[in-house]
Amino acid sequence: MNYRHIYHAGNFADVLKHIVLARLVAYLKGKDKAFRVIDTHAGIGLYDLTSDEAQRTGEWIGGIGRLLDADVPAEIAPLIAPYLDQVRALNPKSGVTHYPGSPKIARMLFRPQDRLSAIELHPLDAETLRSVFAGDFQTRVIALDGWLALGAHVPPKEKRGLVLIDPPFEQDGEFERMTDGLARALRRWRGGTYCLWYPLKEDAAVEAFHRRIEALGMEDVLCAELWVRDPRTEKGLNGSGLVIVNPPFTLEGELDALLPWLTNVLAEGDGAGFRLKRLQPVTASPQQ
Repeated sequence: MNYRHIYHAGNFADVLKHIVLARLVAYLKGKDKAFRVIDTHAGIGLYDLTSDEAQRTGEWIGGIGRLLDADVPAEIAPLIAPYLDQVRALNPKSGVTHYPGSPKIARMLFRPQDRLSAIELHPLDAETLRSVFAGDFQTRVIALDGWLALGAHVPPKEKRGLVLIDPPFEQDGEFERMTDGLARALRRWRGGTYCLWYPLKEDAAVEAFHRRIEALGMEDVLCAELWVRDPRTEKGLNGSGLVIVNPPFTLEGELDALLPWLTNVLAEGDGAGFRLKRLQPVTASPQQ
């Protein structure tokens, strides 16, 4: 209950997560049929980067700040346009003072038939989130533990869509809760797209998480990671990753092009890097 994303809004981890989120929403819009985005840990939706909290850390400067100032190659521009266009729409003047969270980015990309379920447990943040979407009939803000939503809110009535799982990782056991929640959701809605965000801090914890994901038996699982500092020598949050279950068939190729460029833009040292791989289901050992 102490976590506040305002300290980290717009940082390098947000940039990767929100670019991929925008790519996933853009893909869903390729068909006329309506879809729903379910954001299980939605936060407050919109962040003031001039606030004392954001200014105290200045993390956005090394994230969205760098991206807005970067020279974008022609082959990369269309991949990040759905994301950057929304950021620029909120900052019509030069510079950046406001940054959209995941539910805001998704909602700004919607067509009239698409819907958002924005779920947030913290009571004050849930009220702020409601104010951001006040009067918006396409968005439902729910004050609820996001882990419960994975059993109660899937499948959506639209039968198409995306579940974004982005916990704060301020308590032990978040990797286990994320895997257990995904398993519950898959039992109810195996064909949905799921995007799971996680921090890169301890290699052993991440590898164990990947093995638990593999054990769920899903055959179409993509993993993308980006780190801005050398994790062998630096402590703390050096990078972040995304596991995407049932990704669009185009996403792997897009990330293959995007990740090297994005790593170069966001790097804070020589040890920056990225990884893109498929997570294959764990198979039982043959009987002896």
